[in-house]
This record gives sequence, C-alpha cells and structure tokens, in this order.
Amino acid sequence: MNETADDAHAWEVAEEGAELLREGLADEALNALNDALVEHPDNAYLHQLIAAVHYEKQAFTQALPHYVKALALAPNYAGALIGCGHCLRMLGRYEEAIRVGNQALSRDLNDGDALYLLGLTHFACGNNAECIQHLKRFLESNPELETAMEVQGILQSLESNAT
Repeated sequence: MNETADDAHAWEVAEEGAELLREGLADEALNALNDALVEHPDNAYLHQLIAAVHYEKQAFTQALPHYVKALALAPNYAGALIGCGHCLRMLGRYEEAIRVGNQALSRDLNDGDALYLLGLTHFACGNNAECIQHLKRFLESNPELETAMEVQGILQSLESNAT
C-alpha cells in the first residue's frame, strides 16, 4: 500500500494485533484484530493480519475472505495479494493461485514472494519445468537461509528425478 496519513492511521489501529502476532500470540492477536475490526471494518491492514493469523493456524478457508477483503480495500496491497495466492495454493486451487502469482509478478518481475508462490504452486501441480524456472529465479532474490535451503532441496529433488 502507498503510505498516506490515512494509511499511517490504519496501521496504528492494526499495530497491537501485528505485534501480538510477531510475538507468536496468535489467539491474542486475533482477538485484538477482531475487536479493532468492529470499529474499523474498512481497514485493509486488519483484514490482512486477520488472514495471516488464520493462515498461520492453517485455517485457510477462514483466511481467504480476509485476504480478498484487504485486496478489495487496497488493490495494490502486495502482502495481501501474495497471502491470497498462498491461501489458494493451500486450498488446492492451483489455477487461481497461479493467476494471483502472475498478477503479482506482472507488477514486479523480480518479486521474490511471487516467484516463491509460483514455484511452490507449480511444484504442487507437477509442472516441474515451471517450478524449476520460478524457484531458480526466487533464489536470485537472496531469500532467508531457511527458505533458500528448502527451495534448494526441492530443486535438487526435481533435477535428480529429471535425469
């Protein structure tokens, strides 16, 4: 989202829940975010964070509508777009997840999050060539070590099976 005074206020409203989520207190975060949502139903940050809590709890069907609402309120909200794509992937809605990933990638051809989403989705679909292409590009984005190692393992597995 583009930072404006309204965005700064919207973030202030969501900040307590975000902090609780960072501290690993998912239930407390969800309570705080839902309480704030009562007074601020059009706050994209609240919807995205509520979706993130549900996603973390693997409650993907509860997460998806909040990602969609965040995007309806803030169509350029990259975090909500990527979250929505991963949620669709986890629900087995691969074609939709690929469309979302491609939409994110069309905004930034080097978006590591979009490349990761597309790579994992193509992996789940068995589209090995597309998976390899996206995950190799993802590694060029200098991801965190743990994620990079996971991706390298996927790539090694796919490349050894191809020979």
